[in-house]
Amino acid sequence: MPIFDQKQLSVYVKRDDLIHPIISGNKWRKLSGSLRYAKAHGLKGLVSFGGAYSNHIHALAYACQQDNLASIGIIRGRPEYSNNFTLSMARSWGMSLQFVSHLEYKQRAQRDYLEQLQKTYPDHLIVPEGGSHQLALYGVAEVITELEQQIDYQHILLPVGSGGTIAGLIKQDNNQHNILGVAVLKQASYLNQEIENLLGRVKTSHCRWQLLTEYHGGGYAKFSETAVQQLVAYNKQSGITFEPIYSGKMLLATIELAEQNYFAAGDTIILLHTGGLQGIGGLLEQGRIAKNDWSVPNFN
Repeated sequence: MPIFDQKQLSVYVKRDDLIHPIISGNKWRKLSGSLRYAKAHGLKGLVSFGGAYSNHIHALAYACQQDNLASIGIIRGRPEYSNNFTLSMARSWGMSLQFVSHLEYKQRAQRDYLEQLQKTYPDHLIVPEGGSHQLALYGVAEVITELEQQIDYQHILLPVGSGGTIAGLIKQDNNQHNILGVAVLKQASYLNQEIENLLGRVKTSHCRWQLLTEYHGGGYAKFSETAVQQLVAYNKQSGITFEPIYSGKMLLATIELAEQNYFAAGDTIILLHTGGLQGIGGLLEQGRIAKNDWSVPNFN
């Protein structure tokens, strides 16, 4: 891109969107630990949470089917959502959908609610929304291990939704690189504590990581028409699809940071593409993006 050339920056994309045709990006890495745990402990399946177009729910349903585990999705919204682009596939892979009100969904991280849910499904592993918990960190850590074998770099940027991916990177990186998380939702400062909680005893006070909270584009799953058109142009130019909910916000943030001279001339930057391209299907279904500009991955 011209701005990167102008600022003498070397920018590379870590293509985690290519890990698997269905369970792509950070979902593959974050779920691997939960799947291994469930099988090692003889559990019947996994229970987790998500919205009607959740990348996490989509990936979890398929992963459980492949590992001969049951999957139960606690879905925020109405039962009629079950036939949408994302949830129809989740059902086809055997996921049982339980629809709850927005009020009940807000209890998803509360101890009493989770204890009751565990009593309802005693032989299942309960996985937090987005798959972000301790078991997720080990799979995500492999990103750093792989990069160390591939390239020397100063910065790594990634989109942040629930905090598990950036926590895994921080834990493995050992303060070697500048890790910048681009929050994709508004009022995301609380994620700093969520990330610290995931890291546990890992000391982060002097670690080189930062959560950027000003590039959310209006909030979770919100974006401007200008941003969409920028991404369409960049996608055609690069041959890589950056969708507007996660990876696109990371890309646009990187461009703005470059324009502000955040990076030094000669720096090498890694953009972690965390997948989530199935979300394009939901955006097309809702008429939020133009069919002529975007294509949906083949999940068959």
